[in-house]
Amino acid sequence: MKVEVLVATMNQSDDSLVTKMNIKTDAIICNQCGHIGYHESIINDNLIKYFDFNEKGVGLNRNNALMRASGDICLFADDDMVYVDNYSELVDRAFNELPKADVIIFNLIEDNSERYFNTEIHRVRWYNYLRYGTARVAVKLKSVKENNIYFNQCFGGGTEHCHGEDNIFLTDCLKKGLKIYAVPYPIAYLKNTRESTWNKGYNDKYIVDQGVLYRTISKRFWKLLCLRDSLVNYKHNYKKGFFEAYRLMTKGSMD
Repeated sequence: MKVEVLVATMNQSDDSLVTKMNIKTDAIICNQCGHIGYHESIINDNLIKYFDFNEKGVGLNRNNALMRASGDICLFADDDMVYVDNYSELVDRAFNELPKADVIIFNLIEDNSERYFNTEIHRVRWYNYLRYGTARVAVKLKSVKENNIYFNQCFGGGTEHCHGEDNIFLTDCLKKGLKIYAVPYPIAYLKNTRESTWNKGYNDKYIVDQGVLYRTISKRFWKLLCLRDSLVNYKHNYKKGFFEAYRLMTKGSMD
């Protein structure tokens, strides 16, 4: 199977990102940088396509890559990742082991991580999918395109609602009946050395946006999702009372 990496990045001025990320397959680099351009490079026999866009928004950026992708398996990537040398073999192995999988979620290696770490192969379902983000996701391109699954362009960095585009993408995968699995194979290191351009911590705006996200995910169960989130996070992450966290979250959903 042909593996292709789809990178969402900003303000790149040269072609060094492929080397920095240790990309060893075909790749599409979508660079939001204030101008429009396109060029190609062949690096170690791999085709690297570079698209420059005068726009912003991570969902839009990922869609630009997804619409132009041609690999059998596509990996979504951020520019602060460094792939392990054998990531392509690990991806191929996982899809061969799970031939019915449309989406597979891998592990990322990072220092002092609070990210959920897969310890075994398991099916990802409605009750556990919200723990995962895009940068560890691989998809069968045919599966997502035939089901018209793309990223919501109103959520994520550079948009009105600062996060959640990855949650909505996986929600749509489940709604369309795609089979999602998680595996314990680590495919990349996450450096965490840059300051986020959008994430200012668990402030009121984050909590309000979380409510909007839940309303978008499920018009039927969004209040239950807000309730669960408030109970889990009000003391440790949000650092405010439970009722205040819940009020902010539901306020955002009702506006």
